[in-house]
Amino acid sequence: MTQTRNLSLDQAYQLALSALLNNGFSQAHAEAVAQNVTHGERDGCASHGLYRLLGCIRSLHAGKVSADAQPKLNDRAPAILQVDAGGAFSLLAYRRALPDFIDKVRANGIAALAINRCVHFSALWADIEPLTEKGLVALACTPSHAWVTPAGGSRPLFGTNPIAFGWPRPGRPPFLFDMATSAAARGEIELHRRAGTPLPEGWGIDSAGNPSTDPVSVLEGAMLTFGGHKGSALAAMVELLAGPLIGDLTSKESLAYDERTGSSPYGGELVIALDPERFLGADRAKYFARAEAMFADMQAQGARIPGERRYQRRQQSELSGVEIPTGLYDEIAALCR
Repeated sequence: MTQTRNLSLDQAYQLALSALLNNGFSQAHAEAVAQNVTHGERDGCASHGLYRLLGCIRSLHAGKVSADAQPKLNDRAPAILQVDAGGAFSLLAYRRALPDFIDKVRANGIAALAINRCVHFSALWADIEPLTEKGLVALACTPSHAWVTPAGGSRPLFGTNPIAFGWPRPGRPPFLFDMATSAAARGEIELHRRAGTPLPEGWGIDSAGNPSTDPVSVLEGAMLTFGGHKGSALAAMVELLAGPLIGDLTSKESLAYDERTGSSPYGGELVIALDPERFLGADRAKYFARAEAMFADMQAQGARIPGERRYQRRQQSELSGVEIPTGLYDEIAALCR
């Protein structure tokens, strides 16, 4: 049985911040990353929680992420904003661009934000939630490294290529899903490897193209898309939208840039937001009530609203803190020294 250590959310944040600062990240970048991984742990998303600090610091030591680059905003068109992350993590670039991006959405009813030359490890719900808090509908997507084989293939080509979507709900947490187009997130497979536990069937294949439940074999082979050809088509869509369309890398190009250092993916992210007020005007309440009727019908059948468990876990964590494996705590504590 894995031993765990309980941390308050503030203790988790301070641990993360100390590890990042002691390894050379600037204050602004360290704060953004520490907050992100603490929020992942808080919401029960261990694959994007404190465990991610190991990859963040490994990426810095490998020379694959900037510790202090300042984001640069570029107003491309009335409804298009671009921010150059300068080879740093996407988080600070998104923070800096967010106010101007929201202004564009309000002015035009719809706007797109391209984050370029960024290193990405974060769950996308963290980028969508600030937009739903402002009453906006939003979606985001990003490629990663070429870890996933297309349906019918046997070699990695696509990234895990997540898609996130958020719908604001007055007085309630948003309808917000964040899903990889692969059968599972890469971090989930890494966590199975660390714990020495087998994968569910259908997550990946070994280097010879055979189905495998061994996490090491799958990490050396290829992951599979969810839903066969359907997930494969969505993965290709993400490659195009958040790669060539915004002038950035595909997952195959990102993996080549990595040069076998095991660093986080490098490339771009596309965020699109829509303002219901501009679409619906005085009829907004009426149509949002129809959305609530749909959510009620889902729950009446016993279905779970996407994001529901994350917000329930958040409430628990704010009261009782988070549990992380003792081994992981010791690894992070060592980085603080």
